[in-house]
Amino acid sequence: MQTNQFTISAVERDTGLSKDVLRMWERRYGFPLPERDSNGERTYPNQQVERLRLIKRLMDQGFRPGKLIPASDEALNELVQQRSKKAPLRNEAEVDELVALLNFIKQRDGLGYQQAMQQRLARQGMQGFVQDTIAPLTRSVGEAWEDGSFEVFEEHLFTELTKRLLRQAISALPSGKRSPRVILTSVPEEPHVIGLLMVEAILTLESAECIPLGTQMPLLEIARAASAHQADIVALSFSTAFPQRQIPGLLQQLRMVLPATTGLWVGGAGVARLSKQEGVLPLHSFDDAIRALADWRTAHVAVSKN
Repeated sequence: MQTNQFTISAVERDTGLSKDVLRMWERRYGFPLPERDSNGERTYPNQQVERLRLIKRLMDQGFRPGKLIPASDEALNELVQQRSKKAPLRNEAEVDELVALLNFIKQRDGLGYQQAMQQRLARQGMQGFVQDTIAPLTRSVGEAWEDGSFEVFEEHLFTELTKRLLRQAISALPSGKRSPRVILTSVPEEPHVIGLLMVEAILTLESAECIPLGTQMPLLEIARAASAHQADIVALSFSTAFPQRQIPGLLQQLRMVLPATTGLWVGGAGVARLSKQEGVLPLHSFDDAIRALADWRTAHVAVSKN
């Protein structure tokens, strides 16, 4: 039996995925994988179109294409069946606010973006700004880049402007005696810095002394820095782009070379499924980081009294 074939225009109309997105996914993920007609134009088998429909439905529920495309058909169907049992990932008001901010980037209006973000910082305060604006905005940019609606240069503009905003906000926080001393960095091949800046903002607000070392530090250099600064804690950030299978081994290696008295905290979307490891404290939210800070202080006050 001959398989039905759809032109790229027909797939665009049927699925709601633009031609640019379909071509971009083909290059980046190897799916869809169209055939070619006698004129060399792309044609898509019915099976691929059905899969694209599923992926688009799940994207509309907030799932990211980078996670959906490698999944099996069975896994996609299971997610579709479960979607009605889960609360929406974002309400309409939140989406509208994020879209308005991202439109400044799309329109190349860096000044407008910075002004709008500064207004939100003044209204929300540092913690609310990080949790309710920067964090979801960063996720939205990642999703937009994955589905092809954000160009690479636009993602870079967003990153640079947001880094500038966060660093300015951190530098404006009141100074004074701070503790514990926390080194903030990432391992080699992990270049994403916004997660580190968000944690630095939250911990600095909670009166920790943060020592930012930037990204992609070799493990031995992290250990040397911890000793040189007499750090109480080393905090690492892992993004979803980092290969998750490598994380446990890297943490084990780092734990072995760190001073025994130095805590090792890890956070970011990349550690969402991290299994428990001795000597490693996973932080799955900013609230986790604040609680961990309070627990550290409680434990060290008790030690100092003894």
